Amino acid sequence: MALITAILGFIVGGAVFFIWGITKQRKDAVNLEAARAQAEEIAKEAQTRSQLVVKEAELKAKDMVVGAKADAEREMRDRRREIAAIEQKLEAREETFEKRQEAFERREADLNRRDQSLRSREKSLTDKEEVLQAHIDEARTKLEAVAGLTREEAKRSLMDEMIGQARTDAAKHIRIVEEEAREEADRRAKRVVAIAIERLAGEFVAERTVSVIALPNDEMKGRIIGREGRNIRAIEAATGVDIIIDDTPEAVVISCHNPIRREIARVALMQLISDGRIHPGRIEEVVRKAEQQVEESIREAGQRAIIEVGVHGIHPELVKLLGMLKYRYSYAQNVLMHSIEAAFICGAMAAELGLNEKQARRAALLHDIGKALTHEVEGSHALIGGEIARKYGESAKIVNAIAAHHEEVKAETILAPLVDAADALSGARPGARREVLESYVKRLEDLETIAKSFKGVEKCFAVQAGREMRVIVEPSQISDEDTSMLARDVARKIETDMTYPGQIRVTVIRETRATELAK
Repeated sequence: MALITAILGFIVGGAVFFIWGITKQRKDAVNLEAARAQAEEIAKEAQTRSQLVVKEAELKAKDMVVGAKADAEREMRDRRREIAAIEQKLEAREETFEKRQEAFERREADLNRRDQSLRSREKSLTDKEEVLQAHIDEARTKLEAVAGLTREEAKRSLMDEMIGQARTDAAKHIRIVEEEAREEADRRAKRVVAIAIERLAGEFVAERTVSVIALPNDEMKGRIIGREGRNIRAIEAATGVDIIIDDTPEAVVISCHNPIRREIARVALMQLISDGRIHPGRIEEVVRKAEQQVEESIREAGQRAIIEVGVHGIHPELVKLLGMLKYRYSYAQNVLMHSIEAAFICGAMAAELGLNEKQARRAALLHDIGKALTHEVEGSHALIGGEIARKYGESAKIVNAIAAHHEEVKAETILAPLVDAADALSGARPGARREVLESYVKRLEDLETIAKSFKGVEKCFAVQAGREMRVIVEPSQISDEDTSMLARDVARKIETDMTYPGQIRVTVIRETRATELAK
């Protein structure tokens, strides 16, 4: 019985499990069908949305095309109106030109009539002039007979009297005229400088005052100019130069008479071009770096010159000024190279004379140091250089040699004439300067010849390398009032007969000495 019960229980349990499995299988089938249906709905919905997006995009594209067509048509209408306006202006100008041409033709005809009338009047006046000249000759003959003098004698006597009176009056008033002239000195000096700049040779000006920067392409010109020209204005304001952008392909020009400012602008512009970032803030930063770079280059040039010459213990400020001479030229000769050359020449002469060779080289190396500041300080570069050397601790011998190398102050040691001679030898070397020694000596001789050609001149000397003429006169023949007139006459004759650089000062010296013996 128990066995039967167990068998029945097993049978019932198996049936129940079978029924549960069949039921679960049916549920899974139903869920699968539902998922498939849901997936199909999602796919259909996605397809519908994609079609809507495509239609919206097509509509937007059509709207953009319609807008572009409308803008193009509007622009075409504006262009047509502009062209019509230009055509109207051209027609109006053409009418104006035609009217002017007619007026010119009428004026030409009128001028021709006037020309014919003037010719007839000129002929009539010529006939009358011949009649008058005959009467004048007849009257002159009668006057010569009455006065007992020929025409030439009377003319010469009158001219001598008038010239003497004119010279006396001129000598009396010349000091007044000079005082009035001094009041206009500033204006006349500016005019003289302007004329001198205009008369400079174009090639020499371009060589000494202009730097050309090569550009990678012409587009870079627009970037250098900047929006509404702000970049080029910033560069010019920061560097103090003029930037010239013209039709020259792939190049800009930097123009400035100050070579150091021009070099700073060149370095800064090259850095801006290579970097590509060009705007006012960047320009100021690059210009500051360029100034530091150029200053370092100047110091290096001065230091190299000192090492090359073999001197030491020079003040850092003098080293800097010496390096600045790298950018200065005198008659197309580089002043720094000229100073180094003069230093070696002066040292060789000192060695031959048994003097201190290093001291001679030092003086000759620094003799043109004043030229580094002639743009900023007024006066002779020799005197300026002497003051600078004294300020920065150079010895009295060196200071005197620098200040006296153009004989503007008295030489106190043998070092000064050595420096003067070395300076002249370096400048006179063939090819060193545009003016050779022969033409320089010839100019000095011509100056002295012109001064000696005047009456009353006892001696004359060309000093300061031909920049000044000192004329010594006989006091018995030339009065104090006549000295001003003589100086003016000599200066005018030099201006007329000679060609020379710069200016020449004429100084007339009249000295009266009284001697008496005490017994």
